[in-house]
This record gives sequence, structure tokens and C-alpha cells, in this order.
Amino acid sequence: MDKKSIIEYIRNKSGFICDMDGVIYHGNKILEGVKEFVSWLKDENKKFVFLTNSSENTIKELQGKLSRMGLVVGFEHFYTSALATATFLQSQNPNGSAYIIGEAGLINALYDVGYSSNNIDPDYVVMGEARSYSYEVIERAVNLVSRGARLIGTNPDISGPIENGIAPATKALISPIELVTGKQAYFVGKPNPLMMRIALKKLGMRREDTIIIGDRMDTDIVAGLEAEIDTCLVLSGISTEQSITEFAYRPHYILQGVNEIVKDYRI
Repeated sequence: MDKKSIIEYIRNKSGFICDMDGVIYHGNKILEGVKEFVSWLKDENKKFVFLTNSSENTIKELQGKLSRMGLVVGFEHFYTSALATATFLQSQNPNGSAYIIGEAGLINALYDVGYSSNNIDPDYVVMGEARSYSYEVIERAVNLVSRGARLIGTNPDISGPIENGIAPATKALISPIELVTGKQAYFVGKPNPLMMRIALKKLGMRREDTIIIGDRMDTDIVAGLEAEIDTCLVLSGISTEQSITEFAYRPHYILQGVNEIVKDYRI
């Protein structure tokens, strides 16, 4: 399939599941063609959701971040691993307690489903991206898990793109707890099928009419493949043409960025 045919095929999809970091922006810098892409989604009445593995921000904060970049997007178009984690824990152990290592997005999501903060005898130790990460925090988490608290990670990302490179993400931050306790964390975010089911439900779409656009082979692309959703890898984030070869699977389509979707191609 040539580039023009690929673009036409993607444009004909009715539902779009889009990652954010590395697809829409790097840090606080919007990526090329994103404004045109979002305008196109709206103008064509496409169903779309920004599905991020980052647990750091609340929906309101994500809305504000995009607004500062010139993008006005309703709250219904967002879903995060923090919200998925809160939903999962509430279904497993309603109104439980957790030692929370994370930012406002995760803390608020857990409080909103009825969870309480507990640093003495919690049901869970829950970790997301955390700027409060410290030796003391890890030491406490290790001892809580050793005494029976179950270990939960909001996502299995090792790193994430930022404006000047990459930053450690949840899986990297949680690994000391796993190593010391010998307990493996359960990760709720992509590629957990739970996230894909939630995204399709929010869109109200069939998987055949949907495509997932992401920058990571190990989360976005494998999530789509295992959910039998068409996948488009963009090279505007963490992945490169070389890094693709390190995986045993391939995305259905590869583009430089979402700007290509709204660019005219001629034979």
C-alpha cells in the first residue's frame, strides 16, 4: 500500500484513539500539524479520545495544557491510566485505602471513587509518575508491600518523551519496590486490554472502525494489536525506525507524525 492509500485508509476511519505524549506534544511543546489534525477530527465529525498512560494530570489539567497550546477539547475526549486504575481498584476492593505515590491526577482519581489515603496499613501501594519520589517514600512502600499491601502501577512505561529528551516513568520508578520485595506490580494502563475496552466504549465504536495512533511499540501498538484494532505508529515520540526492528511485531502503518494525516498526497 503506497503512502496516499495509507492516508486515505486512515482518514476513512470513524474512531481515533490517540496517545498524547509524543503524538500531540512533547512536554509543553505542541507537535507539527496537531492543530490541523484536531480541527480535521472535529470538522469531519470523527469520534476521538486522547488515551494517555500518564497518570500525572487531571482531565482539567490536560484540558488546560492543550488550551495553552491553542487546542480546545472537551473533557469527554480524555481518559488516563489514573482514571482506569481508580476504576479497577474500586471494582476489586470498593472504598479501600492506598499509599499513593503520584501527582494530582492519580490522587484525585482515587479520592473520587471513594478511596482514602493510608500510609500505615493500606490495601494497596499505588504508583504513577511522581515528582515526590524519594528514598524515604520508596522505603515506606517497600515495607508496606512486605507487610501485605498489593502493588499497583498505573502504567508499564519505562520512560516518556519530554522537550529535551526522555524522563523515567512508572515502571522505572516502581522497580526498586519490586526488586526489594520480590513482588511484581500489576499495571493497569496500556497495553492492558482494560484500557482498550474503555476507549472503545467511550467512542461508542466497533474495533473495525477504529484506529489507535501512538508513539510506543511496547504500549500503544501492542495494545492495538492484541485488541484487534488497526495501529498507526508515529515517529514523533519515543520510537524510531531502528527501534521498531527490536520487536517481534509491527504496526499496521507508520507515519512521521499526525501532520501526515492532514497533508495532501498526490501520485
